Amino acid sequence: MNNYDTLNPMQREAVFTTEGPLLVLAGAGSGKTRALTHRVAYLIEEKGVKPWNILAITFTNKAAGEMRERVNQLVDFGADSVWVSTFHSLCVRILRRFIENLGYTTDFSIYDSDDTKTLMKQIFKDLEVNQKVLKERGVLGVISSAKNEMISPEEFLLSAKADGDSRLQRIGELYMEYQKRLKKNNALDFDDLLVKTVELFQAKQEVLEYYQDRFRYIMVDEYQDTNHAQYRLVSLLAEKYRNICVVGDDDQSIYKFRGANIENIMNFEKQSPGAMLIRLEQNYRCTKKILDAANEVIEHNTQRKGKTLWTENDEGSPVRVFRAADENGEAM
Repeated sequence: MNNYDTLNPMQREAVFTTEGPLLVLAGAGSGKTRALTHRVAYLIEEKGVKPWNILAITFTNKAAGEMRERVNQLVDFGADSVWVSTFHSLCVRILRRFIENLGYTTDFSIYDSDDTKTLMKQIFKDLEVNQKVLKERGVLGVISSAKNEMISPEEFLLSAKADGDSRLQRIGELYMEYQKRLKKNNALDFDDLLVKTVELFQAKQEVLEYYQDRFRYIMVDEYQDTNHAQYRLVSLLAEKYRNICVVGDDDQSIYKFRGANIENIMNFEKQSPGAMLIRLEQNYRCTKKILDAANEVIEHNTQRKGKTLWTENDEGSPVRVFRAADENGEAM
């Protein structure tokens, strides 16, 4: 028995479909990480792809570590050369090498939330901002949302002026000053890591082509949680070879408040002509009773591509409803 005999038919199809754009709709507990890691192994061992030509992007360091560990177990040689990375750590590595093209030095600082609050507090003081009208945290939130949408300070301010919105105009001015001071300090905030990498690729074709040739096979996990900046980054990287596999669940997109754009996964086939769609619907985690209840709820979602989870597990106990008094009771 080889590694791929342990996969179900749809998982195998996701593993063996390596050329061109591919959307894998993976329901909860359907073994998507298993499929992704076997796909990496298949590319290296059966298709002869160089490990360093493979990029796998996840959202958390924990998920990246788990994927790395599983790939190491499956691949005898070269697994360490596969780029398994979060979006932000990928961008840091790229910018540390090429950010001088944008007027920064490669030893730039990365500001955390405390650093950005301190900087905005100083800007509020210097520009004599009325804190009864605007709050530092609120302004930083608006700026972060703008960056997620790849809206520059100049574009933000122009739009605010066109709308005649004095409050947004003031925020636009603060956004301009915030970016000006970040650059003066040779610093980027967390959102800038994505924005500046996209700007770098758009400004320097030779840098983009270097990474397009480096990452000929790209896989993105939790694609339903990507924002516009992440979409632009991945689209640019995959533009040349088009060997991109995105994995996600349109029924699990819950991070709109963090800038996630469900349209990225809903429109993938439209934005990637010739894309294939594979559904992972067999659930290995839950009982039939739980899945029946979940399917009844999920089918009422308005924005979804449609899939029905099923399982060979036992019927299980009936689903019970528990109403907690507060978040502490809910966590127990």
